[in-house]
Amino acid sequence: MNILFISRAFPPITGGIENQNAALAEWLPKFAETRFIINRSGKIALPWFLPSALLRACFLMSRTDILVLGDGVLSPIGAIIKVLFPRKKVVTILHGLDITYPFPLYRYLWIRGFLRSLDGYLCVSTHTKTQAIEHGVNSHKCFVIPNGVATERFASKRNRERLETILGRSLEGKIVLLTLGRLAKRKGVAWFIRSVLPQLNGNILYVVAGSGPEELAIRAAVRETNLDTRVILLGRVSQDDVLTLLNSSDIFVQPNIHVSGDMEGFGIAVIEAGSAGLPVVASDLEGLRDAIRQGENGFLVKPEQADGFIRTINELAENSTERRNFGDKAARFVENTFHWNMVAKKYIQTLTKIMKH
Repeated sequence: MNILFISRAFPPITGGIENQNAALAEWLPKFAETRFIINRSGKIALPWFLPSALLRACFLMSRTDILVLGDGVLSPIGAIIKVLFPRKKVVTILHGLDITYPFPLYRYLWIRGFLRSLDGYLCVSTHTKTQAIEHGVNSHKCFVIPNGVATERFASKRNRERLETILGRSLEGKIVLLTLGRLAKRKGVAWFIRSVLPQLNGNILYVVAGSGPEELAIRAAVRETNLDTRVILLGRVSQDDVLTLLNSSDIFVQPNIHVSGDMEGFGIAVIEAGSAGLPVVASDLEGLRDAIRQGENGFLVKPEQADGFIRTINELAENSTERRNFGDKAARFVENTFHWNMVAKKYIQTLTKIMKH
């Protein structure tokens, strides 16, 4: 199989789609001949990347069996390729927001037009597939393939002293909760600070690493609750600090809330946390349901139900032996379920199936 992979979102720009596309660029060539057309300059480069990518794709299609688009935003390229090369297969990965984005022109042209002309849709979660079907995508062409993780990149030794240096305080007798990633409203951090943290055991600290549009609201929640001694907002952190945070904290929390027009396509942060041996407590919502297997790599709690979060977190905080044993179990589960070696094979199997139809 000869694959042409086009990505408009790629490192060094950071984000979930960028990281997944980078991982696919690493792993797909291990199983099939793969060529790439990649934008490494972010959204600012899209006006000239899209036409240039189309021209390059046209040149390469004669040597390509199947074209894979990194997300639904690229579907105009796929639609044009289908007109020019009707016998070639074109599929796109769907992450969630590329289906639910509420802008009317996008909904009309992309969702109702370009997307529906493609041959297959690789949805990162069951919820993403459901949303795609609700927006008119052919259900028989939708396949669920979860995001993956290179677990070996997140396994490291616990270093509490290094964590104290990052946080700037002693952690003796403390339990560290961690939320890591882009701070969007749907992540529920401000809600968690207001509704859950005040009722958690007093030795629990809440560390939030990342940046995003919700930062001001999160800071306001800290001020309103007078919890500045129990909340540490780190902003963006280096990859080395990310590894220390994941390997030396105690519990990972992702308290997502429902936000109209937005959604959690999968929840890559929670499987990265699991691969580092952290128990995860997350909202039973959207793509998080595919990332967390109840009692295996984490615990799902009804979204915006404070009592469930309080009870689950306090129970984990109070028993260090059970917490660490569960973290070890979670790491094994993630290794056996979400490692890119297996996820990339699912991509190849699914692409092969699409090519036969």
